[in-house]
Amino acid sequence: MLQMLWHFLSSFFPRAGCQGSREGTGHEVRGTQGPARGDQMSSFVGKQDGRAEASEKRPTILLVVGPAEQFPKKIVQAGDKDLDGQLDFEEFVHYLQDHEKKLRLVFKSLDKKNDGRIDAQEIMQSLRDLGVKISEQQAEKILKSMDKNGTMTIDWNEWRDYHLLHPVENIPEIILYWKHSTIFDVGENLTVPDEFTVEERQTGMWWRHLVAGGGAGAVSRTCTAPLDRLKVLMQVHASRSNNMCIVGGFTQMIREGGAKSLWRGNGINVLKIAPESAIKFMAYEQIKRLVGSDQETLRIHERLVAGSLAGAIAQSSIYPMEVLKTRMALRKTGQYSGMLDCARRILAKEGVSAFYKGYVPNMLGIIPYAGIDLAVYETLKNAWLQRYAVNSADPGVFVLLACGTISSTCGQLASYPLALVRTRMQAQASIEGAPEVTMSSLFKQILRTEGAFGLYRGLAPNFMKVIPAVSISYVVYENLKITLGVQSR
Repeated sequence: MLQMLWHFLSSFFPRAGCQGSREGTGHEVRGTQGPARGDQMSSFVGKQDGRAEASEKRPTILLVVGPAEQFPKKIVQAGDKDLDGQLDFEEFVHYLQDHEKKLRLVFKSLDKKNDGRIDAQEIMQSLRDLGVKISEQQAEKILKSMDKNGTMTIDWNEWRDYHLLHPVENIPEIILYWKHSTIFDVGENLTVPDEFTVEERQTGMWWRHLVAGGGAGAVSRTCTAPLDRLKVLMQVHASRSNNMCIVGGFTQMIREGGAKSLWRGNGINVLKIAPESAIKFMAYEQIKRLVGSDQETLRIHERLVAGSLAGAIAQSSIYPMEVLKTRMALRKTGQYSGMLDCARRILAKEGVSAFYKGYVPNMLGIIPYAGIDLAVYETLKNAWLQRYAVNSADPGVFVLLACGTISSTCGQLASYPLALVRTRMQAQASIEGAPEVTMSSLFKQILRTEGAFGLYRGLAPNFMKVIPAVSISYVVYENLKITLGVQSR
């Protein structure tokens, strides 16, 4: 590793400046004091902890590759583990080791012929797979920027030396395989929408992906609707005195309204997919610009912020439909003639404010759901890459489905108490004699009368539907993509 590091640093020092430390230097790559090795790398100077203070007037090597304000800043963001705004030698070496492994994965993915070299045709094919079409002349231009020996091909050393100081977020090939896709529809709020390439947006492929995802969600939610309705009933009616179990809940629903009653509330649950997805996608695209990222694909914390805000906007827009869905799922036989009749009666009896009951816990639930969902997904992704990625960065369908299912389940588990309180607040007027309560008083009441377990009523049917929902979503999504003429990513 040290030999590789020396070779890499030496190759860049003709373009690197060697200067003293200055006050106000924002981003520097600093190293520990060490023996000289060649005229260009006389020393890495600093204190014993591996850092150089601005007050020291001793020479510090400052690597500048490309625009001085751009690359060092991105390298520091990618490798700065202790978040102190600078890299010490250990952090820099760790960054190089981790980044080199990811670069090798990408190199092998691009090397279609497995001959250890990348030519113009392989670059064209790889970019075509990403949804970007370029000419052979453009591909050769890309080659020339990396080709040192004039062979018009790139070997591993040339690829590594060119890209090693580019943070991994700039490598779309790895990110492409690991997109947290919209196909993971388990009937809950999908906070972070899919991201599309420039080519997909220009050719209109993006809306076909959204239509395929929406269709898959509709089929998935319909197939798992009985479990979803059972969850709502258990959230609202189950208690210590009325310990509703899964079998007993299904029996009660069928006895009260027949087998058809198992799908109460599903119509509006499916109907809200289209407006929610469209609003969330448009809001996400606008917020991405406001976040100020200059990359096609956002970093994790940027996706969390943009996705949470987009989810909040979409949820605010369609929230009355959420209230209607809960009321329709809880209704008795003959209580309402349909969705419009339900909406009309709520408006007449309770006013407009009734359509926003439970709004606050619903908005608060977005943050833990999105944060834990993304964090678990990224952790599982990185663990797989570190342990199993040898010849390709492509994890395969099973790994993607498993990571998405586990991360979504963890997100639901964290936000479930808020979801339960939201559902009870939405259902308040549908229960005869139920008093008006606030979010905090409802939490206290549940903890006092039912204990902490009461915040997780209905969790079993909620988790039971995750695996079938994800599986059905994936199968329908892939078939709808073929029908709509969408190329597989």
